[in-house]
Amino acid sequence: MQPATPAAPAVRETLERLLASETFGRSERARKLLRYLVEREQAGEADRLKGFSIAMDVFGKDGDFDPSTDAVVRVQAGRLRDLLQQYFANEGIAEPFRIAIPRGGYVPAYELNAIRLPETAERAIQAETVATSSARAGAAEAPTVPAALPTPIVAPAPSVARHLRFFWMAIALVIAMLGVLILRQGSGALLAGGDIPATLESAGLMGGVAASPPSEALPLVYIAVKASGTDASRVAASLRAGLSGFDTIDFIGRDTVDTTDPAANAASFIFDILPGPDTNDITIELQNVATGRVLLSRNLTAADSAPAAIENRIAGILSSALPASGTIYSYVEQSGIQTALTQCLILNDKYYLDQNARTHQAAYRCLETLAENGAKSPLVYSELASLHLEAVNDHYAYPPDATIEKAMTFAHRALQMGPTSPYAHRSYGYINSRLGNADEALRWMRKAYDLNPYDLAMAAAYGYGLVFAGRYAEGTPILAQAVDASSGHPTWWDFGLFAGELMLGNTDKAAIASSALRTTATKSHYLAARLIGARIAGRDTQARKLLDELTGQFPKFAANPRATFIDRKYPPDLTERLVDALRAAGLGNAS
Repeated sequence: MQPATPAAPAVRETLERLLASETFGRSERARKLLRYLVEREQAGEADRLKGFSIAMDVFGKDGDFDPSTDAVVRVQAGRLRDLLQQYFANEGIAEPFRIAIPRGGYVPAYELNAIRLPETAERAIQAETVATSSARAGAAEAPTVPAALPTPIVAPAPSVARHLRFFWMAIALVIAMLGVLILRQGSGALLAGGDIPATLESAGLMGGVAASPPSEALPLVYIAVKASGTDASRVAASLRAGLSGFDTIDFIGRDTVDTTDPAANAASFIFDILPGPDTNDITIELQNVATGRVLLSRNLTAADSAPAAIENRIAGILSSALPASGTIYSYVEQSGIQTALTQCLILNDKYYLDQNARTHQAAYRCLETLAENGAKSPLVYSELASLHLEAVNDHYAYPPDATIEKAMTFAHRALQMGPTSPYAHRSYGYINSRLGNADEALRWMRKAYDLNPYDLAMAAAYGYGLVFAGRYAEGTPILAQAVDASSGHPTWWDFGLFAGELMLGNTDKAAIASSALRTTATKSHYLAARLIGARIAGRDTQARKLLDELTGQFPKFAANPRATFIDRKYPPDLTERLVDALRAAGLGNAS
């Protein structure tokens, strides 16, 4: 029996929680599309939810839109499905019902939020339902932790009360595992002062690979190939190649993992390669080893697994799972199992999502504490290099007396410690770009991309470097592809895409890219891009408001935007185009 459709107020409340979540915080397009689909469906206009009307209403397409040649709606709907799955597997695990966009259409569906648990947890719940009242009144024992890698199941349409029992059982499992860990770790402090929360010591699972200090342990990732055939082998090979290039995880090359110690495996994850639902399909599932909880599931058709397509598909999966903005780190943060390094990387990611002095200082101090205590990870120094340069660019108070030379020192240290680290090469390229060494910047960014072509962030950095070296026709498509393939991304991708599309004369696309910058109004050039985009799109009221914000918050920039663009080493033709566009948007003193 299918559950009844939720009442309209409940749908609205769930929608607002989704739109305000961290999962959706980086993707303005996904937020806009989700709100449109749900509000139209709730208004009784489900029959309007066709690709053509969505293209015009949400993505600003005109009457010449051809869905056979322009896949924007299909691509963004796919990204939206990914984000919805990620939200309900993490932040939204306790939501009473899910919002889904079934494949093959765009009309939202609502279903009970069936929380996936290991078989042992399901057996414990079943035992609880037949326990006597006297047993329920007694002290409950901690649930048994599974001794082998559990197989996740989907509970059949339970009631809301049963959902709550599922949720609290999951909490009990986590508490039990942390209790075992605390007993093993004892009272030894593993973090050194600073602004890192003290709770990381008691709940942080600091154990890791022997080559790194415990505080620098990264999530461990394994592969288990449980499907046969040529396509499965190709998927496994591509997945291995991609995993080996990410600095943010430790990839364990062997196919098996010891699952007898759930506490030690709390920050371990496994990619299962499974037979798909249809012939020749392959399913990739990402699970947490200790709990068996499925964090990500993707089905690859035979076309997806073909040699010409597999790398792009795997790149999209890994880029949504492995960086500090991805599924694994989201699980690590929400489960309270951070190490010092993973906590710093999460803070670093939060800065690039909301670039201001407060988030910058939190990330910088965290990484600085690790460096002062002799950190061995090149990630510490590569990200310090980039943050130091951000302090120079935006005149942050911390660290005091920031200089490009100090940023270069950090980047050089990162390269010494990680000669094959894509992050180290990217930071070196970023600094050279700031110095105006365009060719040298591109060389380093290209190297970062070559070291890990499966990381969309490296592709975006290379595309961004090309755009700000004046090579718009080369860099803009790379950035556009990275933006379209990612479930969520930092705002600087959108700014680079705005600049590239503007210089190529694609003003409508430039306006769409600039609209994604509205979550971050703390940078003068971002606010300027939004003003230009509003003017292009004919949103005069918004343009006037943005003009007032720009002149009020950044009077020095408003008086002479050209000086800022020159200081940032923008290509001369881009500088002129931006100044002209700002003047046309009403910034009368633009010069």
